[in-house]
Amino acid sequence: MRLGLDGLSRIVQDTLGQNVGNQCGYLFSNRTRTRLKLLRWDGNGVWLCQRRLHKGRFTWPEGDTQFFVLTAEQWHWLISGVDWQRLYAQAKVNWRV
Repeated sequence: MRLGLDGLSRIVQDTLGQNVGNQCGYLFSNRTRTRLKLLRWDGNGVWLCQRRLHKGRFTWPEGDTQFFVLTAEQWHWLISGVDWQRLYAQAKVNWRV
């Protein structure tokens, strides 16, 4: 979490092959998933925002997923520390007592 605007922009461009100004937000997390940094172009410049949880961890996709898309609702749950991936979980159809 030591990188700033330039370092994170370089990761987006060099590692992910994306352009920071493409109307997407880029989210970075520390290893313990207690801090997030958001890199976002607003048309005039780049914003870098940070959020930290004092209790719990942010829910992050499993594996080596470099890209994932969130709805506005999922985004709000993510930054609140709620498991946004389970919000729409389907109930098991073959449930028995």
